[in-house]
Amino acid sequence: MVSPSADVSTSQQNNQQLNPISIAADVSTRENQPTFRRSSMSRPPPPPPPPPPTTNKDQQRQNPSLQEINIKLIQSGEKERLKELLRERLLECGWIDEMKALCRAFTRKKGRNNVTVDDLVHVISPKGRASVPDSVKAELLQRIRAFLASTAD
Repeated sequence: MVSPSADVSTSQQNNQQLNPISIAADVSTRENQPTFRRSSMSRPPPPPPPPPPTTNKDQQRQNPSLQEINIKLIQSGEKERLKELLRERLLECGWIDEMKALCRAFTRKKGRNNVTVDDLVHVISPKGRASVPDSVKAELLQRIRAFLASTAD
């Protein structure tokens, strides 16, 4: 056990001025110790820069933007037909009933007066998007591709 007087004498020694020779010795021992730098770590190279935008008019015609596709779908009336097809397929597979049940369960859990439409949309939308059957997605994608192929001619 260390006596309190020993602690006082140690602190008095620490408070005294340091000898310049002992400081130099301390620095030299630090210099001989290995140092670890972050720059010495191996890191993966940065990703390459994105390619410059293409200016080829033919390539731009072959790859229309989503906005251009949406305009074509609306102008031709195909968008409404696709929406109706989607409603029919989701009703056939029971997806609509499943979403209604999720909404009801959420409303019961939170209380009828404590739920807003925004709350329902925020909670149910991710589940709804994830639960759309792949066959329905594939059928709609096929119809959109066929429409684009027919309008490209």
